[in-house]
Amino acid sequence: MPVRDRREFPGPKEVYEVMPESCILSIMTPSFPTFKPLELADRDTLHPILWNYQPTTSELTFTNLFIWRAHYGFSWSLAGEWLFLVASPAGEEAFAYLPVGPSPRHDKVLELLRWLREEKGVARPRIERADPRLAKELFGDGRFRVEPVRDHFDYVYKTENLISLAGGAYRSKRNHINYFLRSYSYRYEELSPKHLQACLDMTGYWCQVRRCEEDLGLLGEWDAIREALAHFEALELKGGVIFVENRLEAFTLGEPLNGETAVVHIEKANAEIRGLYAMINQQFCERQWKDVPYVNREQDLGEPGLREAKLSYSPANFVEKYRVTLA
Repeated sequence: MPVRDRREFPGPKEVYEVMPESCILSIMTPSFPTFKPLELADRDTLHPILWNYQPTTSELTFTNLFIWRAHYGFSWSLAGEWLFLVASPAGEEAFAYLPVGPSPRHDKVLELLRWLREEKGVARPRIERADPRLAKELFGDGRFRVEPVRDHFDYVYKTENLISLAGGAYRSKRNHINYFLRSYSYRYEELSPKHLQACLDMTGYWCQVRRCEEDLGLLGEWDAIREALAHFEALELKGGVIFVENRLEAFTLGEPLNGETAVVHIEKANAEIRGLYAMINQQFCERQWKDVPYVNREQDLGEPGLREAKLSYSPANFVEKYRVTLA
């Protein structure tokens, strides 16, 4: 196996100048139509808003927004009781996520879409990855077009199924794990700061093999993983690692999404070790989420291999997501 490329552990990027507290507060709590770029210091404000909404879609956690902020160019604003989130990816038109807050939200959706058109110059303004809750609210309102986007549907599994892997549907997973157990000596540990550099090294090697520099999506994922690892304590993430023959070969990160669902944001393993992906998935669920009824393993983005892998775990249901545009 090639020697892995050892990457420097990223340090904090946020640097604040000394300024009066009143100025800091005004920057930290922008009021619509003023937006500010999302940063780690915003967690104390945004995490409670997102948690109180009890989201079902994997995008609506502070962690997800934060680790992908460079890729999507996320910014945010408060419009009364609602949180507005806007993405401005490089080279693409801006779009919004749903207004996070109480129902009804018809007028807030209209306000946000019109702002995108009139202030951001978006010819066809849209809200992406809207949840079924908002789709139901907007049903029958002739001002909007609401369309499901299959590539964004989240996969949700019963935790007990991911732990036990019982029944015919999981026979191949059991076979992979049994092969792994027969072939390798391993240990599972809860992710802690002492593992971070090894996780970064492993991901750097993964990215090198897959030539991330030639794929903006993979490059964005690499950056998101580094951000999650660099700030996993501040983000209050839970994680696990697996050592194979005393070498870290797999890790995963997740957190509670709502009161009955955990979301797995990141899962990486050495694909050359048969059964390792199945093992890290099963162990993380058993050791961290056994008291949580469901696990959301996010979307497949229309990638055939990823879709096949997620379907192979027999999801209990999908969280449908929608694109909302002006009619």
